[in-house]
Amino acid sequence: MKILYFDCFSGISGDMTIGALLSLGIDHEQFRSELNKISLDGFHVTIKDVVKNGISATDFDVHIEAHDHHDHDHEHSHGRHLTEILDLIEKSTISENAKSLSKKIFNRLAQAEAKVHHTTPEQVHFHEVGAVDSIVDIIGAAICIDLLSPDKICASIINDGYGFTHCAHGKIPIPVPAVLEIFSNASVQFRQINVDKELVTPTGAAIIAELAESFSLCPSMNVTKTGYGAGKRNNEMPNVLRVMLGETIESSEEITIIETNIDDCSPEILSYTMEKLLKNGAHDVFFTPIYMKKNRPSVMMTVLCAHTQLDTMKAILFSETTTIGMRYHVENRFCLPRTFRSVSTKYGDVDVKCVRLHDGEKTYVEFETAKALAEKSNVPIHAIYAEVQGLLKDKNDYWKENEKK
Repeated sequence: MKILYFDCFSGISGDMTIGALLSLGIDHEQFRSELNKISLDGFHVTIKDVVKNGISATDFDVHIEAHDHHDHDHEHSHGRHLTEILDLIEKSTISENAKSLSKKIFNRLAQAEAKVHHTTPEQVHFHEVGAVDSIVDIIGAAICIDLLSPDKICASIINDGYGFTHCAHGKIPIPVPAVLEIFSNASVQFRQINVDKELVTPTGAAIIAELAESFSLCPSMNVTKTGYGAGKRNNEMPNVLRVMLGETIESSEEITIIETNIDDCSPEILSYTMEKLLKNGAHDVFFTPIYMKKNRPSVMMTVLCAHTQLDTMKAILFSETTTIGMRYHVENRFCLPRTFRSVSTKYGDVDVKCVRLHDGEKTYVEFETAKALAEKSNVPIHAIYAEVQGLLKDKNDYWKENEKK
């Protein structure tokens, strides 16, 4: 499993993120080529090596050709509404993965700005993060993630400074309100350190909130590459974002297990609740038959989720079922790395899950797509499975040939 770890000891911003990711070995010309697929004029980028407190880092900068400055999230005269930005992303020819990630990051920003300014995401005018430089920062970060294709992304606790900073609306406290909204909506763990400057920008906050699935110490892995992205200020501490790329076959992670015993809720409601929990991010949901007080046949409902999803799962269980209490605990689990791919059969495309092992790979047909094709083609479902197994008899040859197409 390929793991990407963000060490945010000096905060995070959009330009620091791109600089750090580029320094992991992404080809600069390939990155520029992808960036040019955006229909956005009036800017050019520079990528250069700098030294921060003795540490070599990559500096990424966006130059607005009309004004030639890069204000990074604050004090920019140009702006756009969310619909304009999403339309710009959709009309670009970057990869679908990069498009999807870019949109998610901007939606996070819109929700936070809307809350801060008491409006709706659609009505938010991005005075700062909608400027050309920050649009490039966000889409550029999404392109880098797509090119690196990590299986898992996690981060340290995010450090921010204290005091006040200036923006288009005047003097505001650090952490700035939009950053706090983004972090609270994503259950991001952060802390303030003894630096009287802004270390986390809204752009950087939205990027890491969307990317990282956990915020703690670096997980166990064999580090293969380390990169540093430079910030624009020179602080007493190194103003850089450190990223680490590593490999591990087995993924050890913390998982939260929620349990609740229910004896007065209909099976239909429980089935609906299971679907809603899964749609909202639960890793798994299952029922165990039990006997409760007075020998009542009942069920224990168990939910597996990331700890950041605990409040969401709890709210669903309380609102949708008759339970009046639940318990939870945190455990560790191992997961083999997996990717999802598509196999083109004579019946249509079938989604498969590829699981990597020490000595090879196992492939599993995704039932729902096989079921849909079987019904559409009016063939037994085992015919779909047999077709996929035949095509994947030599997996390496099939994937290579498929990539050429």
